[in-house]
Amino acid sequence: MVHRLTWFEPQRGDDQLREFFITALMDLGASLILQDQSGRYLCITSLPPRWQLKEGIPPTDLSIFGSEIAVRLEELKAGLTSHGDRAELEVEAGDDTFFEFRCRLVEMADKKLHLITVVIDRTEDRRRERLLRALLREVSHRSKNLLAIIQSIASQTARHAGTLDMFLGKFRGRLHALSQSQDLITDSSWRGAYFRDLLKQQVDRYVQENADLVKVSGDNVLLTPNASLHIGLALHELVVNAVSHGDFLQRRIPIEVSCQRIEKPGGPEVKIVWVEPYGAREEIDSKSGRFGSTVLERVVPSSVNGVASHHLRDGEVRYELQFPLEIFD
Repeated sequence: MVHRLTWFEPQRGDDQLREFFITALMDLGASLILQDQSGRYLCITSLPPRWQLKEGIPPTDLSIFGSEIAVRLEELKAGLTSHGDRAELEVEAGDDTFFEFRCRLVEMADKKLHLITVVIDRTEDRRRERLLRALLREVSHRSKNLLAIIQSIASQTARHAGTLDMFLGKFRGRLHALSQSQDLITDSSWRGAYFRDLLKQQVDRYVQENADLVKVSGDNVLLTPNASLHIGLALHELVVNAVSHGDFLQRRIPIEVSCQRIEKPGGPEVKIVWVEPYGAREEIDSKSGRFGSTVLERVVPSSVNGVASHHLRDGEVRYELQFPLEIFD
């Protein structure tokens, strides 16, 4: 027997077909309600657990779903008058649950109109939609923050670059450092990045063959996305300055880098210390206005609500940064 897009063997018994459809509806998580044109209930399958049939009471929209939903269903069904008419209704049933009612008027084999209502649990769909909207808002927020950081880098680089080539070289390097940190943040599902991973990125790029000359100790702290971007940028500046202006490679004296989590009465803090030995290198005033110093002494500490010091004296370049550690739930 063929009816539109449905086919089944004519000799198949009603009991088998009924069992098949009821089982399929249960697997689909849908409930099916069949009513005659007067609204009398003829069949109910797989009613959601939150609604119960009351023993000894004929089922109605009111007895099953309560007055509020029953009134809305009555209005919805009243608008269905001809074969094929359909309408949908979504209700919040309490406890942050959502159900969709799909009503359709159909003509059965006896030429009489019947009302079929399919009830579908949409709770998980709505939760996913809310999560997606929240994620999109978060992506938008983080994108704006990232663009603001890039704008600041471009502005500061231009301010301290003497030529276009110098600007492009420095800007590309800083932008690449930012993108590397962003990759770590994305890989962690936006939780942030670990300090040692941020340091390793810069060491691998600039002194990969001499990675043993950058020694790290202390705690491998997980930093927030904002802190990760700015700490990554600070490490980029420190490594580039050491390679460009220092002599640790020639002297084979390692740079010592430490990261410590410090418990404070007001909450945990992170202290990062960079100690780079130097010998014959000409001392450069760390407050001379170079962008590297601007990043290390102003941009990074202000962005993580911390304090920093950057000195070249007593045979070493010393950079210290201390800031509050945001705790992850």
